[in-house]
Amino acid sequence: MSKACKSCSSASASGGCSSGHDPKTCGTKPEDEKIAQTLARIKHKIVVLSGKGGVGKSTVSANIAMALALAGKKVGLLDVDIHGPSIPRLLSLQDAKPHIEPDHMEPVPYNSNLSVMSLGFLIPDKETAVIWRGPMKLGLIKQFVRDVSWGDLDYLVTDCPPGTGDEPLAVLQTFGPEAQAVIVTTPQGVAIDDVRRSVTFCNQLGNPVLGIVENMSGFVCPTCKTTHDIFNSGGGEALAKEMNVPFLGRIPMDPEVVRSGDEGYPFMKVQGETPTGQALTKIVAPILALSK
Repeated sequence: MSKACKSCSSASASGGCSSGHDPKTCGTKPEDEKIAQTLARIKHKIVVLSGKGGVGKSTVSANIAMALALAGKKVGLLDVDIHGPSIPRLLSLQDAKPHIEPDHMEPVPYNSNLSVMSLGFLIPDKETAVIWRGPMKLGLIKQFVRDVSWGDLDYLVTDCPPGTGDEPLAVLQTFGPEAQAVIVTTPQGVAIDDVRRSVTFCNQLGNPVLGIVENMSGFVCPTCKTTHDIFNSGGGEALAKEMNVPFLGRIPMDPEVVRSGDEGYPFMKVQGETPTGQALTKIVAPILALSK
């Protein structure tokens, strides 16, 4: 006696699906099956998180993605900061628009190895405020996975807004337990208190923490070359030891990093050999090692 497929109601005498569905996803909703098919073509999902705003998370995300692309990897950069998408500006893509077809959209190419998607590409002007509740955010994030033609990627780097709310929760639940988190903090205690919750958040969802990045860790004076710990130093490393997760490294405060963001070019693209660039290279090394 034949059995019907839950997804398409077709049947075969052997009890399988006669419509050619993947046996692993047959029985799921068609949109969820499409998400699974998209994610299957992405080798590594890196989710950049922080429990605190203003720690430079988007800058870290953009430069991780650029460093991976410069290393010859196929990389997607997904910006799910719905209320404050920064990635288009950081990459000088403010005027870019994705090519949209009825059944899919193409990510915006930055170069041959890096493609980008952000709600910032779809907002009509820079004054428009996005006033959405949770279900709309979840729908957009799923659409950015389901309907964007990412293709075969070595890495998908996702830049989340601060906190442990709708957007990071939707991303990690959509990506599943294989997604790995990079958590960004600054050294001072007020940031560490909030970022600690990001580690717990990942643990509760079952996602591994690839490591913690301590950003704005000391200011190197461009004149005298001495280092001044404006926000203290070592808080991120101490948190990593406390929470038993890897510490990826420190990024100093560097006026050139600020200028690169304002002018819209990735710091790693043009200043990768500087001390700050080398600090970023050290942070990216364990991520690159995932593909070896």
